[in-house]
Amino acid sequence: MSKVVKFGGSSLASAAQFKKVGDIIRSDADRRFVVPSAPGKRDARDTKVTDMLYACYDLAENDQPFEKELEDIHARYREIIKGLGLKCSLDEEFEVIAKNFREKAGSDYAASRGEYLNGILMAEYLGYTFIDAASVICFKSKGEFDADKTNRVLGKKLSGMTNAVIPGFYGALPNGRVKTFSRGGSDITGSIVAKAIHAEVYENWTDVSGFLIADPRIIKSPQKIETITYRELRELAYMGASVLHEDAIFPVRQEGIPINIRNTNLPEDSGTWIVGSTCQKSKYIITGIAGKKGFCAVNIEKDMMNTEVGFGRKVLQAFEESDISFEHLPSGIDTMTVFVHQDEFMDKEQKVVTAIHRLAKPDTIDIESDLALIAVVGRGMRSTRGTAGRIFSALAHAHINVKMIDQGSSEINIIIGVANSDFEAAIRAIYDIFVETRL
Repeated sequence: MSKVVKFGGSSLASAAQFKKVGDIIRSDADRRFVVPSAPGKRDARDTKVTDMLYACYDLAENDQPFEKELEDIHARYREIIKGLGLKCSLDEEFEVIAKNFREKAGSDYAASRGEYLNGILMAEYLGYTFIDAASVICFKSKGEFDADKTNRVLGKKLSGMTNAVIPGFYGALPNGRVKTFSRGGSDITGSIVAKAIHAEVYENWTDVSGFLIADPRIIKSPQKIETITYRELRELAYMGASVLHEDAIFPVRQEGIPINIRNTNLPEDSGTWIVGSTCQKSKYIITGIAGKKGFCAVNIEKDMMNTEVGFGRKVLQAFEESDISFEHLPSGIDTMTVFVHQDEFMDKEQKVVTAIHRLAKPDTIDIESDLALIAVVGRGMRSTRGTAGRIFSALAHAHINVKMIDQGSSEINIIIGVANSDFEAAIRAIYDIFVETRL
């Protein structure tokens, strides 16, 4: 049996955190493949190493002196080396980095060095084999991740290997140039490694004990989600719930490998299990609540709209011409509403309105701004009557006007539109009726 274990930046921010990680790995012989992030913040006032590297490279790219800033980064790693009692040195690695910065190797290269250097230290600390991710995580020439090639190359490299450390977040283009995933991409690397070795489980260690039903900045001490399906997680992640990079789901989902979100600082906690499907019922009807502010609704009316073939396509073409994607599209017999991100739409609104008039010839167009969308997600909703009614009841009791409600065909999510100003109150009302009072 093999487990892939990925540790986030907060789990590796200092020597003390490294020691916690070492204890976790050594406590289970199945934890054979380790994916580290770059050192995160040691305290609230600290700076992540990745951010330090971006800032340092920005100086180099603009032909400004960057040696002091690079030395500050080196000092972070020396502190970890000293705290762990290691005999290794990263002096030569930093000489190479300085040379490549002067030669303008690229911001992806710069950002990736945090994981690269942490991977070297982690391998030294554990006595594991170090594998540079640039040699096994493959991107295509235009920058797209090459899943098939990576799976072949990585699977072959790790075959028969007892244990290894593979830094997260980056790989390489066919020409050898370093390419990174988006921020948080170490989660993706862990998932890719898990798929390549057909892991029993992919453990993702961070600074929280799994997913919470709602945002703790809105709900005080919300309940934890014990088990969540990939599909439920996608719905919540899309609406802003962020413990795991949403793209990390796909490689393991294809192989049926579960993900276990764990807390480095509380390793005895079981965390949250993310699975393909399960017969386990949720403790509550809903699994989670998440949402985002900053939307606007473009309301379009036209008599006999429902009989006009291609009307919806014409409306959406107007948004496409301005390179604007839509979020939701509720409609009635003579009405159609397009929800879009307000910050993307504001500067192009008149261009879009003109295009809608030109293409679809509506009777009226009305725009409503400063809206929020909230997703209520749960596999238990499929077999429970009156879920939407209870949401309406909770919001009405809290004196919140519902601008839109849309239920997906999978019956595991309901999207509610409210005013930005009602966002937090709406989430509290929904949480209360499903979790606190369970009416």
